[in-house]
Amino acid sequence: MNFAPQVETAEISDAALDAVSGGLAAGGAGGLHVETPLADVCADLLAVGSADGVVAGGSIHVAAH
Repeated sequence: MNFAPQVETAEISDAALDAVSGGLAAGGAGGLHVETPLADVCADLLAVGSADGVVAGGSIHVAAH
């Protein structure tokens, strides 16, 4: 006898999916890398906004030669 698992599917609307996944969001990200004879500099920036709020972050890294 085959005891294969049973799977049931259901339809979900776009509005219901947005509510489950956290809704719609917009964001952007950017980065910069500069190499000089004295050091390498890297910087990153991230920002995301949604109905729940705004999140932003950044980082910078400097490596001296």
